[in-house]
Amino acid sequence: MSDRIVIFDTTLRDGEQAPGINLNAKAKLEIAEQLARLGVDVIEAGFPVASQGDFEAVREIARSVQGPTIAGLARANAGDVERCFEAVKDAERSRIHVFLSTSPSHLEHMLKMSSDQVLEATRSSVGRAAELCSDVEFSPQDATRTPMEFLIEVLRVAVAAGATTLNIPDTVGYAMPWGFAEMIRRIRAEVPGDYVLSSHCHNDLGLATANSLAAVGAGVRQIEVCVNGIGERAGNASLEEVVMGLRTRRDQFGGLATRVNTEEIVRTSRMVSRLTGYPVQYNKAVVGKNAFAHESGIHQHGVLSDRSTYEIIDAREVGGEAAQIVLGKHSGRHAVADALAKLGFELDRAGLDGAFARFKELADKKPRITEADLEAIVSDEVLADEETWTLIGIQVAGGTALSPTATVRVGHEGGVIQESAIGDGMVDAACAAIAKAIGIDATLAEFNVSAVTGGSDALGEVTVQVEAGPGAGAAAGTRVTGRAVATDIVEASARAYLQAVNKLSRAQSSRAAASTASSKEQDQ
Repeated sequence: MSDRIVIFDTTLRDGEQAPGINLNAKAKLEIAEQLARLGVDVIEAGFPVASQGDFEAVREIARSVQGPTIAGLARANAGDVERCFEAVKDAERSRIHVFLSTSPSHLEHMLKMSSDQVLEATRSSVGRAAELCSDVEFSPQDATRTPMEFLIEVLRVAVAAGATTLNIPDTVGYAMPWGFAEMIRRIRAEVPGDYVLSSHCHNDLGLATANSLAAVGAGVRQIEVCVNGIGERAGNASLEEVVMGLRTRRDQFGGLATRVNTEEIVRTSRMVSRLTGYPVQYNKAVVGKNAFAHESGIHQHGVLSDRSTYEIIDAREVGGEAAQIVLGKHSGRHAVADALAKLGFELDRAGLDGAFARFKELADKKPRITEADLEAIVSDEVLADEETWTLIGIQVAGGTALSPTATVRVGHEGGVIQESAIGDGMVDAACAAIAKAIGIDATLAEFNVSAVTGGSDALGEVTVQVEAGPGAGAAAGTRVTGRAVATDIVEASARAYLQAVNKLSRAQSSRAAASTASSKEQDQ
């Protein structure tokens, strides 16, 4: 058995399935490059058959990112498997990850398949994947609610068909650590073959990390994780918790180690948080703002004497106390590019032009630009798609005696549209004016604001979730995230809202086009 734990990162696939996260191809590539610097072994880059955009993003990552194995997800049918292979085949090392539900609940209510049909689908899909690729992973979805005898039968079929990794998903976070460990031990004992055993745990009961580590103790040698623990519902096993759990308590795991460069953990966490729009909770283990903060007098006294009194992890181990990069209005383009490279961002010329322009704009308002400011600025550029609508200007007024009003000017196809609106506050008025100008039925579902850095001149970061209403046609019910930064909170809010509305506008257009194409096919 291997003395190393393989870290399989699924931030770009399972992580992106969290409500409201919709990364564009540029953002996915930036995260993938940072995951490579972090030192993960496998990057699950997406679900290629899900959409053309997902296929293209996976293919670009496969072609560009060096180091990790690049995996794609596929359902248990030949079409999915072949599409997946087309997306990952150009990678330095590629993997096809086939999944199929096996629990009675999923078979009865979702797949409408019999046990025999599941066995045959496993055999044929894994076999086809093995014909195309030497690295094939198989996951029996909802394994922890599957009868053990049937689960073992399915896994034996997968190994016989060519699976080189067997992944055991606790799809709904149902398992307890001791029960999950026993399941792993039984699989190891009853499923013969040359394969790597893997775990994929969800956090519905807050046990994803505990279950993952229990699985390592029982013989798992690959753990599937997401940065910051993002993902469906309550999220996935957290990369930083699993990696630092293994590192800090190596005595409990027989010296097993990962190849993760832990000093890149905090940087990776911040990048994923900014690009997904999902903030990291203050008390999050390893990467939270308070992870290395002490307020109690007794604790402070102990830490001042020796940090090991109340800290089991040195903040420097995870990159939590890296030297701050500080720039000002006299800093040139080369200095900004160099600072961004040190932060892990590799921008093309157009992206760098945009980031530098935003930097200069901010430098006129703020004398010292910190690392956090730079990350926020460049995240805006990475998230920026080709915009249908652009914010040209905004003017707001309000107070205790006046109804909050906003007037916006937005650019569209060479023209300018101006509209005004009244709202409950200046942010609400600004969003209402933008919606009126664009003519889209959209509701502001969530609104979060935070300071990127301290001080009265701090950049304000606004993250919104916007949901399309019935008037949005094919896009109705779609929820998207927008994010923006500015020294003015109302401006940041307007930019974040407009970014989200641009995404809804594109979704509306693409779904309408797909519907038209489908109608034409039916007519033929």
